[in-house]
Amino acid sequence: MKKTGIINSQIAALVAELGHCDTICIGDAGLPIPDHVQRIDLAVKPGVPGFLTVLETVLEELAVEAAVVAQELTANPDFYNQVLAVLPTKDVELVSHTEFKEQLNDVKAVIRTGEFTPYANVILKAGVVF
Repeated sequence: MKKTGIINSQIAALVAELGHCDTICIGDAGLPIPDHVQRIDLAVKPGVPGFLTVLETVLEELAVEAAVVAQELTANPDFYNQVLAVLPTKDVELVSHTEFKEQLNDVKAVIRTGEFTPYANVILKAGVVF
């Protein structure tokens, strides 16, 4: 049994398999996920697990060089600032929610949380540790 870090086997494998510039998404409960994209569904009930908890946990193991967030999230400045505070990069691109959903077609996987905060979604671009 794994002692530390991500214990969800699908997420642990996903992070281990990512290469430089591959992308994944951590999304809220309502994010539409394209049929061809791997879905790792963690949602249990509204708010569980929360977006920030999942994001922080993934970031403990994933090197990130850039992120994409929907411009609409800035309408909730408290939550938006919490997301920015957790991200290990200042390279955060703001796009329309429509563009964000289009970019989902190219991600390796979407990790679906139980988050009920509108637009609580982020695309993470894998970096390198060397």
